[in-house]
Amino acid sequence: MVYTVWFMDTGTLLIPFGMLYGLGVGVRNSLYERSWLRTHHLGARTVSIGNITTGGTGKTPLVAAVAEMLADSGEDVCILTRGYGRENAKRRVLVSDRNALLADAATGGDEPVELARRLIGKAYVLADPDRVAAARWAKDAFGITAFVLDDGFQHRRARRDLDIVCIDTTDPFGGERLLPAGRLREPLRGLRRADVFVITRTELSPDTESIAARLREYNPAAPIFFASATITRMADLGTYLSAAGPAAPELPPSAATGSDAVRFVAFCGLAKPENFFAGLRLRGCNIVETVTFPDHHRYTPADLSRLRGLASESAATLVTTAKDAVKLDPYTLGAPCLVALASTVFNPSPHGPDAAAFRTLITT
Repeated sequence: MVYTVWFMDTGTLLIPFGMLYGLGVGVRNSLYERSWLRTHHLGARTVSIGNITTGGTGKTPLVAAVAEMLADSGEDVCILTRGYGRENAKRRVLVSDRNALLADAATGGDEPVELARRLIGKAYVLADPDRVAAARWAKDAFGITAFVLDDGFQHRRARRDLDIVCIDTTDPFGGERLLPAGRLREPLRGLRRADVFVITRTELSPDTESIAARLREYNPAAPIFFASATITRMADLGTYLSAAGPAAPELPPSAATGSDAVRFVAFCGLAKPENFFAGLRLRGCNIVETVTFPDHHRYTPADLSRLRGLASESAATLVTTAKDAVKLDPYTLGAPCLVALASTVFNPSPHGPDAAAFRTLITT
């Protein structure tokens, strides 16, 4: 007698749960579309930046770029964010009053603190799960004239003037499966709501036109921009943490990369760590070892000891992301460490609008 054994991957086994999840999302979206669930105007121009998949789409550098564009056009800008991974997720925390950093990563969240450090002098940063109530408070307290919703595509309770969706070239459509079987937060038909698409991490994949063609199937009207999340600066950890803002001192590229004599142990706690490591290699870094931690990871003394040991054994310098850097102390870490600072760089395309067109969309 012959027995046949079938093996199924975990994602396949989870498809029924994804179907149930999709049903719930569909009902919720339908309630908003029929106006049975209410949306709330925030009292100022509102730009939402989000995605249709979970984690790692290059969204944070784009949030910073949009906030900076609005600030440079004369707006009083506030970034509204949930602040994942913070100690008290229900608490409202003013992470930055535009002039100073007011919270650490534990209380404000790692990404909000990263944004706040980068946008000193440019934007307020407010962490609160209730972004409608947070917006009203910020408008009354600071006279905000423009809001940026961080990770706002599914946050439909807050009305927006512009809905920007980031699409990551390395995993554009979440394996075509809904959570928990895949990475999709909602069915792809939700892309019809987008006003603008930004295809990110184009430096990691040449296959952007097929992604754009798929987006046009769902939403032929929304303009499509192409961008890379490019590592543009390398700063010493201590210098980065002691000098917030865009003018923070940095190491020149020749001191950080470009020589086999400079060896790096790269580490991070991201949803897609492989994208960070690939970006470092594109910059010319000689990566001798990589270490990954869970997304939004809080570093323990044991973690730091391990990193110190790896750097010592490899005669290497540590390098990490700005998101991770805000959770570190250079003295506790006890080893040389650089922070790789990434920016959104729009790529010229014969088939799409350019960076100037994107700025016009944001500011008018």
